[in-house]
Amino acid sequence: MSSTSLPASLPAPQSTNRLVTDTGVPLPLGPHSWKGGINFSIFSRNAERIWLELFDRAEDEAPQHRIELTPEHHRTGDIWHVWVEGVAPGQLYGYRADGPYAPTVGHRFNPHRLLIDPYAAAISHHDNWDFRRAQGYDSSSPQKDLVPSTENNSATSPKCIVIERQTGWEPTRPLQHPWADTIIYELHVRGFTAHPSAGVSHPGTYRGLVEKIPYLKDLGITAVELMPVQEFNEHELVRVNPHTGTRLRNYWGYNPAAFMAPNGFYSSAGSRSGEQVKEFKDMVKAFHTAGIEVILDVVFNHTAESDELGPTFSWRGLDNRIYYLLEPGRRFYTDYTGTGNTLKADHPVVRDLILDALRYWVVEMHVDGFRFDLASVLGRDEEGHLLADPPLLDRIAHDPVLRNVKMIAEAWDAAGTYQVGHFQDRRWSEWNGRYRDDVRRFWRGDPGMLGAFASRLAGSADLYEHTGKGPESSINYITSHDGFTLNDLVSYERKHNEANGEFNRDGPEESYSANYGVEGPTDDPAINNVRTRQVKNFLLTLLLSHGVPMLLGGDEFRRTQQGNNNAYCQDNEVGWWGWDRLDEHPTIHRFVKELIMTRKAHSPLQHAGFYTDEDLQWIAPDGQTPHWDDPDARALGCYLPDTNDLAILLLFNADLGSVTFTLPPLPANRHWNRKADTALPSPDDIYPLGHSQPLDQQGHYTVDPQSSALLIATP
Repeated sequence: MSSTSLPASLPAPQSTNRLVTDTGVPLPLGPHSWKGGINFSIFSRNAERIWLELFDRAEDEAPQHRIELTPEHHRTGDIWHVWVEGVAPGQLYGYRADGPYAPTVGHRFNPHRLLIDPYAAAISHHDNWDFRRAQGYDSSSPQKDLVPSTENNSATSPKCIVIERQTGWEPTRPLQHPWADTIIYELHVRGFTAHPSAGVSHPGTYRGLVEKIPYLKDLGITAVELMPVQEFNEHELVRVNPHTGTRLRNYWGYNPAAFMAPNGFYSSAGSRSGEQVKEFKDMVKAFHTAGIEVILDVVFNHTAESDELGPTFSWRGLDNRIYYLLEPGRRFYTDYTGTGNTLKADHPVVRDLILDALRYWVVEMHVDGFRFDLASVLGRDEEGHLLADPPLLDRIAHDPVLRNVKMIAEAWDAAGTYQVGHFQDRRWSEWNGRYRDDVRRFWRGDPGMLGAFASRLAGSADLYEHTGKGPESSINYITSHDGFTLNDLVSYERKHNEANGEFNRDGPEESYSANYGVEGPTDDPAINNVRTRQVKNFLLTLLLSHGVPMLLGGDEFRRTQQGNNNAYCQDNEVGWWGWDRLDEHPTIHRFVKELIMTRKAHSPLQHAGFYTDEDLQWIAPDGQTPHWDDPDARALGCYLPDTNDLAILLLFNADLGSVTFTLPPLPANRHWNRKADTALPSPDDIYPLGHSQPLDQQGHYTVDPQSSALLIATP
């Protein structure tokens, strides 16, 4: 289908008054204030006509004005542009694009679809946003996507919002905490305060998160990593919870609909006029005032338009062949992400879009870093092959605007690529999935894990040193949003995702977890005691390991998802932070807080480079070199000798029996003190900063089964 005018079935503009327009300019892309109006600019190489529609209200089906952009007057190269007099920030708008509808050659233009501007800084948000109405194909046709839909979707489609740019709203400079001083806390903006027990005035919003900043500052973290805030549609799922019959929602948000727009659903003031932008900025400023950096989890590997039967609401309708990787026949989408499509990140136009989005979040929104979801996808070429030197990743790493921004890669994808340890250059840190798995297996008691555990504890030099990277490249974590919480890791041997409506087939099959005798909650004191010890073992290991620790929010008070290890659709008490757990587990919260203060206070734990043989010594329980090849060895000591009047000894015992360690000898004026022991009840499990307990026997220390200890030696 191709035409030179809009279909007659589309609603006519409500206003008959003609707007004053001019040709406008092609750059910058998106809407920008200029000469008493707004210049609109959008990319499409293969469109034949484009229409700009201006709306008064988010729910309107008919635009107030419709402006045709013709190639003769409004096109420079592949950029379509127009200047409109009198339009101001807050104006709602959208685009329609016409061209060939020919899926077998990769084109899916359909002027019946109202389209989101890829450069929109905000979009309107309303409860009936329904992507099923945005299907670009005729669902009644036996060949479906080969026949375009003629249904107008503008009434249920979000509208773009013109936003006034304002870069100087925060007077302070970026915090730029050194990696060695960074402690990351991963959280979900809505889930963190949505539960009534959160005790905030604006639950589930950016403002609600601001209300919790004193808690985060008191805990001692230095950066929050926010799960996706790029605009997405919470209502895109059609499945229901088989237990309750309630419709499931896209809770996590790993399905972006606009790369530069903060999610309006998280705005306490609504999102009809772009209120979410100011509220997001206010949140960032509040975090910075508290000395906490803001890192965004960003998704540039795919979009919410899914496969050939997915909705058409932006990129697909503007230039499908440019934005997406397509199979050789071009009708179907290449899927390296497990979501139905893959963004063509190696195309220059797409590269520019991603870079512009990153710069926007840094320059305009003042964020401090990014965690890139399925980052390996961004290193594939147009045929999907992994590139040795991906130009996009190289440009991100060396972009002058992004030069001091924290960059974290999830160095794998859904097509089997796993690049942990060799993802690009020094600028990139990585979620260290090897750390997660090896530490879990060690504490579960798996055989042969001693050497791997030691490597992870010391910063994973085996993964990073050969590439010239340092321990700052390793983002260490035990748990993240993707998998069990820490409480559930020690309470369930298998996943329990039935409520997701996918017959428990979703989520990782192997979690290296254990339940210690009962699946799920129990009143058995012996089982609960070992679970508590293991929780503290994981926390002590994480927060005292070399590298950059990342704590999953809520693990500090044993948040549970009831055994669900893929709560992406659980916008309810399963996925929310239940703050009543803080009252139930105050001793775990205290343990984490004291560990963070200990890490910050003792410089050997924040060593800038990898440890040398002079910095660190490994010891077996007998005080000698560990038996690395012994599959049954499950006890290990990590000795950081006297540095700055302090010596540190970490002792780990994953065995089912007690182990007595021979302690390294000290000078006559030094003695060993117990700082922490996970086998002891609170408050003896960890002493406050500046306090410790002298050992009765200076030459030996017994570590109980499945326990760990921290000893320090001072004058």
